[in-house]
Amino acid sequence: MLTRRTSLIAAAATALAFAAGPGSAETVVGVTDTSIKIGNIMPYSGPASAYGQIGGTIEKYFEMVNANGGVNGRMIEFITYDDAYSPPKTVEQARKLVESDEVALIFQPLGTPPNSAIHKYMNAKKVPQLFVATGATKWGDPENYPWTMGWQPNYQTEAKIYARYILDNMPNAKIGILYQNDDYGKDYLKGFRDGLGDKTSMIVAEMPYEVADPTVDSQIISLKASGADVFFNITTPKFAAQAIKKAHEIGWTPTQFLNNVSSSVGSVLTPAGLEASTGIITAGYQMDPTDPQFADHPEMVAWRKFMDEFHKDGDKTSNFTAYGYAAAATLEQVLKQAGDNLSRENIMKEAANLRQVRIPLLLPGVTISTSPTDFYPIESMRLQRFNGTTYEFFGDVIAAESS
Repeated sequence: MLTRRTSLIAAAATALAFAAGPGSAETVVGVTDTSIKIGNIMPYSGPASAYGQIGGTIEKYFEMVNANGGVNGRMIEFITYDDAYSPPKTVEQARKLVESDEVALIFQPLGTPPNSAIHKYMNAKKVPQLFVATGATKWGDPENYPWTMGWQPNYQTEAKIYARYILDNMPNAKIGILYQNDDYGKDYLKGFRDGLGDKTSMIVAEMPYEVADPTVDSQIISLKASGADVFFNITTPKFAAQAIKKAHEIGWTPTQFLNNVSSSVGSVLTPAGLEASTGIITAGYQMDPTDPQFADHPEMVAWRKFMDEFHKDGDKTSNFTAYGYAAAATLEQVLKQAGDNLSRENIMKEAANLRQVRIPLLLPGVTISTSPTDFYPIESMRLQRFNGTTYEFFGDVIAAESS
């Protein structure tokens, strides 16, 4: 039985056999007249393995693209490796993709610590680190890191939205915070503190955790003891589910704010317990597959058809499969715009030339825009509250500049 890696190489060999002779695109790294090679790094194992659904969905999306003739006549060869959310392993996999596999770009590598570990390397090699799957604010720095671009709304903007809501609606709140003790968690924490402005004294407790920790039970117990009546949960899926479940078990009932990266109903709220999750507030920018208001939306209908035909084992209740689909569609748009010039330079140029592009499964009113000086593709979100079954939106779409 072919492994994922072997099957990709076998498919690539078939495609490369049809490469044209003189004048073909073989002189461009990762590109022939019939194919383009795209790399990816994803935590299929380890503490953030729930995100592996994103990589699996992207792979299936490109299978669909290839079944429909590819992009501008080229098949996509997608090579994805597991780094177990371990930065040293991320470095190893990035080097393999760039130096051995010779990919044209690395697309949607996941996680703030893993991407931080390869940030300088990718820019020194002038290889696109494109649409990274993390909302850290530093991915939007084209002046210093012109080969790295984010995709989702940045963490600081999202955190400021929560802070503004609390200031406007709960001015006497006592806030307890659980956060991952790394660049990802601290980025959210900075945005939240900045959003509170001179009201940071509302924060009565901040409890960090490490990715290697088995649970966050002790932190939740301490947060309850602090007297906090608002809980900002800055965690990845495994720990988010643990925190929500533990708070419920010990009878702690604060108003809960959950960072978007762990807002999946299927992957987080269901394991935590739907009753325990009821009332949680998060900010969204894409349609939730479990939300009945979008059930008949043409983009959701198309997504379900994709899942039925190409990703039968994928989770139809998970935001992560919807996320992977939307992210892959964004890269497809960039490649279409790039036409026959698929040099690394032109791929980055077109990635920075998206003008109010409508990408499937983003919320109505949310589009993607970039420029040579704006590497933040998605900058709008909307607050939503979990009702025990699905999320219900409230308020208007909030743009970054108004947060």
